[in-house]
Amino acid sequence: MLCKTLYAVVGGDLRQAAIANALVQKCRRAQVCGMFMEKETELSSAEIYKTNDISQVFPKAAVIIFPLPVSVDGEFISAPFSEKKLPFDCLKYINKDAQVFAGAVSQAFRDTASKYNIKLWDYFEREELAILNAVPTAEGAVEIALRESPRTLFGQSCLITGYGRVAKAVARLLPAFGAKTAVAARSFRDLARAAADGLETVPMGTLANRLPQADIIFNTVPSNILTQSLLEKVPGDCLIIDLASKPGGLDFGAARELGLKVIWALSLPGKVAPITAGEIILETIENIIAEKAYCYANEMEL
Repeated sequence: MLCKTLYAVVGGDLRQAAIANALVQKCRRAQVCGMFMEKETELSSAEIYKTNDISQVFPKAAVIIFPLPVSVDGEFISAPFSEKKLPFDCLKYINKDAQVFAGAVSQAFRDTASKYNIKLWDYFEREELAILNAVPTAEGAVEIALRESPRTLFGQSCLITGYGRVAKAVARLLPAFGAKTAVAARSFRDLARAAADGLETVPMGTLANRLPQADIIFNTVPSNILTQSLLEKVPGDCLIIDLASKPGGLDFGAARELGLKVIWALSLPGKVAPITAGEIILETIENIIAEKAYCYANEMEL
């Protein structure tokens, strides 16, 4: 990281607090500002300067870290620990040489950054973050299953839809609890990988035949695969944990009408393991900065 500089960590949840704390530990000579988190009690170091004065900080900051997601309403920076609102137009105060990072960047935020010639990187698009984030997501999903199911996981029939990064992480944990674990996927490649991992496999076209046996369903597919007709096959006491990002992976209205218990577990890393999740984000940002420095050095040699 760049240690002789000013970092602004703006808004967000406990992951942002973890980023600010980690920066102070890693870069003793850096100045770290925690902004729009005045109600936050997890900023452990007295060296972290709290302020909401963007007109003073943004022009001087070399690195600005916005939260994940950068916004939940498409107009203001996500800042649940602040009573003040920060509009996207705050980017006009940023030094044009600053390195600006944000997660799950909306087109509106990207357009605003472009309007003010801001260099913006979306760390949520990085593969290493997605891979590492799958671990706290999976642990959080299992914690929900343990808490919300009236039975032990041992012996229960668990069905995972999809076999991407999060699904694989969940599938590694469930058998350790003695759960009978099956994977439903469209791709024959994913089915082959699941079979090689010792899991029961269910081609998506035969999902209707497998649903009546499910005690717990973990959905990881961000599209409406559990339609009303399929949900009608689900046992009434089945627990459905949707881990997919918006719009989710099932017909929520139909699930309510059928009386099914559904938990849409969004942003689990920030809820169940905010320190780890914040450290993952900071590590990803460090990787981006290191790659940029390496590319610049090579260009100078040419």
